[in-house]
Amino acid sequence: MILLHAAVVGLYALAAWALWPQPAPEATGVRTPAALRSWATFLLPAAILLHAWLAGREFATPGGLDLSLPHAVSIVAALVALVAWASGLLTTLPAIGTVVLPVAAIASVLPALVTHPHNFPFAAEPWAALHVGVALVAYALFLVAALQALVLMGLEKRLRRHLPDPGATGMPPLLTLERFLFRMVTVGFVLLTLTLASGMLFSEQIFGRPMLFTHKSVFSVLGWLTFAALLWGRWRYGWRGRVALRWIVVGTVFVFLAYLGEKFVLEVLLGR
Repeated sequence: MILLHAAVVGLYALAAWALWPQPAPEATGVRTPAALRSWATFLLPAAILLHAWLAGREFATPGGLDLSLPHAVSIVAALVALVAWASGLLTTLPAIGTVVLPVAAIASVLPALVTHPHNFPFAAEPWAALHVGVALVAYALFLVAALQALVLMGLEKRLRRHLPDPGATGMPPLLTLERFLFRMVTVGFVLLTLTLASGMLFSEQIFGRPMLFTHKSVFSVLGWLTFAALLWGRWRYGWRGRVALRWIVVGTVFVFLAYLGEKFVLEVLLGR
């Protein structure tokens, strides 16, 4: 099994090399071989497919769903890579790939290196799989949105300073990228709403209360309120630019802390 994890890392590494932002030829005289860049069309889907298969196989165990931190990070990383690739952002904004692909490569091998089972005790409940699946997809969408927001903030800053961007050739206008970003945020917000609704129903069935007062629920609600305010401000007042992008980053931080952040504290810092 470790060989398959190594294969995923190798595929991600080759895809990252092939998609790495290219400087002007006269600047360095070195460019990624054209043949390898064309192979990125096949390398990255293969890496994501193999990563997803391994993550799903290790996530769904005979004893139930293993929601330990290494498996959660691996699944979210695979989903982030899938969203970034399927949306075309890896070619439109190559800087996103310089973060997503190396992180996905590292995350894919974590379950093989760190063994810390944490089986979900309610995997057989009808709302459990829906709640977990929708939540993971929502997290992935928000993480990609936050990365895109950070890249757009950098590009906007360069434009304000009248600095040329060597990688901007062929890139869509910032307004087009921003509209796409808000579509992604809207989909993520809908999924986050479904996550909270299914979680409340699931909690009502299991614990007799629609919501337990935990760090996870608090940060989830804070993230939902942040994105709700952002989308309302966008619709009502036309929020855009740096203000809107910062709201996206802040909301994503809340959502990240709600699940992966809490798991890091409990499993790594507190050893539970």
